[in-house]
Amino acid sequence: MGNKVVIFTEDQFENYQDCTFFTRKEILRVHKKFREMSPDLVPKSMTNNEPVTIKVPLDKTEKLPELRENPFRQRICQVFSRDGKGNLTFEDFLDLLSVFSEQAPRDIKVFYAFKIYDFDEDQHIGPQDLEQGLRLLTRNELTPEEVTQVCEKVIEESDVDGDGKLSFMEFEHVITRAPDFLSTFHIRI
Repeated sequence: MGNKVVIFTEDQFENYQDCTFFTRKEILRVHKKFREMSPDLVPKSMTNNEPVTIKVPLDKTEKLPELRENPFRQRICQVFSRDGKGNLTFEDFLDLLSVFSEQAPRDIKVFYAFKIYDFDEDQHIGPQDLEQGLRLLTRNELTPEEVTQVCEKVIEESDVDGDGKLSFMEFEHVITRAPDFLSTFHIRI
């Protein structure tokens, strides 16, 4: 009855719907976007282990219109990639877009925002993490003194336990007071 290509098995679809905030139709759009990044690498059908074995390199993912202008694009890809280097499998890419979707709840977005800002991955956002984030946000337009001053002010105002760095709970407390957080932490597919 036709030449319809089966992109995913029924089990894969069910798992992806259970583990993301996407409908079946949105999952197909994510696959199309993933395939467009590297059509020579990504097959039309991913019914075996292709969703976890085929990786699109970071340099191709960074060029996506949804990420291209984001100063954190490289870090975002690193956080969501299984290899930690930013090379994304389909399932990594699906997770990334799911977390950044409008349907994802605030607590999931906060969790991943924390991971993105925790550059050294020590489970805290310290002065070096803040400096690195600030440099990306301002595209290195601040003087070293201004960067230090801003980072010290953030720690001073947000570090409740006085240890010189932000725990997840301290970060979450700051983010919940930021009314624009949800509107800036999403990508449309």
